[in-house]
Order: sequence, then C-alpha cells, then structure tokens
Amino acid sequence: MTQTSGSPVRPRGPAWAGRNYSLLTAAAIVTGLGANGSLIAAAFAVLESGGDGGDVGLVAASRTLPLVVFLLIGGAVADRLPRHRVMVAANTLNCLSQAAFAALVLAGEPRLWQMMLLTALGGTGQAFFGPAAEGMLMSCVQGEQAGRAFAVFRMATQGAALGGAALGGALVAAAGPGWVLALDAAAFAVAAALRSFLDVGHIPPRAPGGGMLADLREGWREFTGRPWLWGIVVQFSIANAVVGAAEAVYGPLVAQDSLGGAGPWGLALAAFGAGTVAGALLMTRWKPRRLLLAGTLCVFPLALPGAALAVPAPAGLLYGAMFVAGTTVEVFGVSWMTALHQEIPEDKLSRVSAYDWFGSVSLMPLATALAGPAEAAVGRTAALWGCAGLVVLVTALVLLVPDVRRLTRRTHPVPGFPAPSADAGRPAGGPGDDAPCSPAPEGRRGAQRPVRGDDHRVPEPPPTRHRRSPAPSADAERPVGGLG
Repeated sequence: MTQTSGSPVRPRGPAWAGRNYSLLTAAAIVTGLGANGSLIAAAFAVLESGGDGGDVGLVAASRTLPLVVFLLIGGAVADRLPRHRVMVAANTLNCLSQAAFAALVLAGEPRLWQMMLLTALGGTGQAFFGPAAEGMLMSCVQGEQAGRAFAVFRMATQGAALGGAALGGALVAAAGPGWVLALDAAAFAVAAALRSFLDVGHIPPRAPGGGMLADLREGWREFTGRPWLWGIVVQFSIANAVVGAAEAVYGPLVAQDSLGGAGPWGLALAAFGAGTVAGALLMTRWKPRRLLLAGTLCVFPLALPGAALAVPAPAGLLYGAMFVAGTTVEVFGVSWMTALHQEIPEDKLSRVSAYDWFGSVSLMPLATALAGPAEAAVGRTAALWGCAGLVVLVTALVLLVPDVRRLTRRTHPVPGFPAPSADAGRPAGGPGDDAPCSPAPEGRRGAQRPVRGDDHRVPEPPPTRHRRSPAPSADAERPVGGLG
C-alpha cells in the first residue's frame, strides 16, 4: 500500500529506540543468552575435571584479575577511539577464548592452568568492552525518557540472562559444559557482527589531548569530585566481591551437595534473572524522585541468596530469594544508570564508567580466590552468613552519604546552561562518542543534557531541587548487571 504524501509516517517504535539502540539491545541479548550459561559451564567444567571449590575460585579469579588490571586503560581507550570498534575487538577476543576453552573441555581433561589462562583472556576482553558499551548506551538516549530507555534495555538483557541461565544449566546436565562454552563463543561472534553496524561516522574526531595519563587523571577528578559516585562504588566493591564469591564458588558446591547439581542451580540463577526482568518492567513505569535513595534501599535484599545458601534452604525458597534480590537490585541498576546519564558529561562517560567498574570488581579476584580457604577455615555456612552480613553492613553505611539520600531526578535543564546551537549541542568527544539513536531537534540536545561551563562548575539549581555539590573545579561507577 502506498503512503500518500499528506499522511503522517507512523513511527515503528518509541522515539528513543532508534537504530543504534536497537543494535545494542539485540547484541546484548545474544551475549546474555550465551554468557549466563557459560558461567555455570565453566564452574562445572572445573569440577568435572577433578577440581574442588578452591579450583573453581581460582578460575573465577582468573577472569576478574585482568578485568581489574585493564579496566582504566579500557575506559580511556573507549573515550578516545570509536567505541563500537573497541566493542567489536573485545567481542572477537571473547569469542576466540571461549572457543578454545570449549575445545579443551570437549577434548577431555583440561588442565587448571589452561582454564585459568583462557578465562583471563575473556576478562581482558570485558575490561575493554564494559566502559565502551556503557558509554555507547548512555550517549545513545536523550532527555527525560532516558530512564525508560535504560529500563527497557535492561529488561531485554536480563530476560536473556534468565533464559541463558536456565538453558545453560539444562544443557550442562544434558550435554556437558563443553557444548555450552561453544555456544557462548558463537554468541560473541554474532554480537560482534551486530555491533560492527553501529553508526558513529558523522561524529567529528576528538581534538588531540594530553595522552592516556592525562585522560585517566581527568576521569579520576570527575570520579572523586562526587561523593555519591565514589561512595556507592566503594559499597559495591565489597558487595560484589562477597556476592560474586557466593555465586561463583559456594553456589555450585551447595547445589552439588544439597540441591541435585547443575540443573537446580541454573534454575536459581534463572529466578534471579526473572526478578531482574520484573524490576526493569517496574522501572519503565516508576520514576523515583530521589534516585539513589530508592535504589540503595533496594540493595538490602541482595543479602537474601547468601542467607538461603547458608541454611541451606530448599530449592523453592532459594528460587524465591533469588527472585526478590533480582527485582530489587534492578531498581538500583536503572536508578544508577539514570543518575550517571544525568550527572556525568558525555565525553567522560567511558572513563567514569571504567573507574566505576574498577572499584566494583577490584576485590572480586581476592574474594573468589579466598573463598575456598575461607570455607576450610570457618566452614561453608559461616562463610555464607558472612557474605550476607557484609552486604547489609556496607549498604547501611552508604546511606550516611548526604548526596546518596538527596540526589534527585532532573526533569528539565539546570538554569544557567543555555541551549547551544546545533553545532555545539554535544560535548566535544572523539570518534568513540556515539551518535544518538534518534537525533534530537536542532538546539535541544544541549538543553536536554547540561554542558560544563568554562569554570567547570554546575550553577546552583533552584531551591525546589536537591542542592548537590558542584563538580570539581579542575578537569576532572556501579554496574549491576552489565551490558553484555
């Protein structure tokens, strides 16, 4: 049927769901399906090769250690080079390392050092991928609908996590971990192909800067100048470490000893994924005014899975604890992404994201490596209760930071930032600064997202809004449920 010239063209989706957003979401769904199954497969590959809980912890630590080492470099690279190219290169490395891991497992009796080396390569890829992906997504949406866009993105990817965990557990039980690892390698190949089509060609090259160290210092000043930012990152550096140890090391062991093996543990992880989908669906409708207060209060239930494993609770109660934890922590995740999108300049998003990731995962190698010795020293039950208690403690402490309690959702521009022209509507950025999914009308993009003034200080908002501290005078995050 031919469209008449006078008839309006009906959009196929929301204004914020443009080409780049759709490609990012599709690629994240594909990798989510593969990666969540491969986490189960890797743990059971170690156990089936004769390893114990300490070996599972060493393999998990081998992934997070290079993630910590290379994250800051990855953030600086992602703000300097085209972000989509960084993402494709990282996905290619993940594809190759997982394919090699799968081949070793399918060939029989992989050695511990080989599994550690290949998971370390995967962690290196994630170190470069994470900051680039987060910066890409945040620069891809604009204005008041950013929170809804993030919620829909996370709902889609967490839905993939749900399916991936359930499918991964079932496939490990039915066909063995090697085939699940092979499927994950294929998923990375598909995701790399999708991300290669992201459109950033019309973004002007970034002006030459002072080099890698200058970029890192600039990002550090942006990070440390915001108490709410570094306070929550410190909180999650501990929470992620203990939750990661519980899920990567103790969870499979409890499942093997008390729940019946890989299948029930896969369903438990799927219940967490179902909870995150429910939480993201909630956040498509709910827009809490005090973003971080609402989000932080929803972190307390993250202690429930560790407590359920400590008992150990029957499988049904464990599934319920995982579902509740997933729902509430997703409220935090969407609120956190919205706060970063609202408060951080676009040309520094990847570097700030790298410091966020760095703080959030810095203790995970130590925690997973020590999980086995801790179990031997105090027992698995005591270790799991300790994990749950630490989550509650650090979450209560971060509520003492005034900006965490007071930072509010911005629904219109901060006074004092005039809307720039179309040529200046975007902070200066490099080729990695990504095109918006749907171009904003001329003269409005700068109004939707404040641009720093020459003195790098944010003008005082009106009295009806939260009075947050000004940005640092010099040039100067918590990824819950990452971007794939």
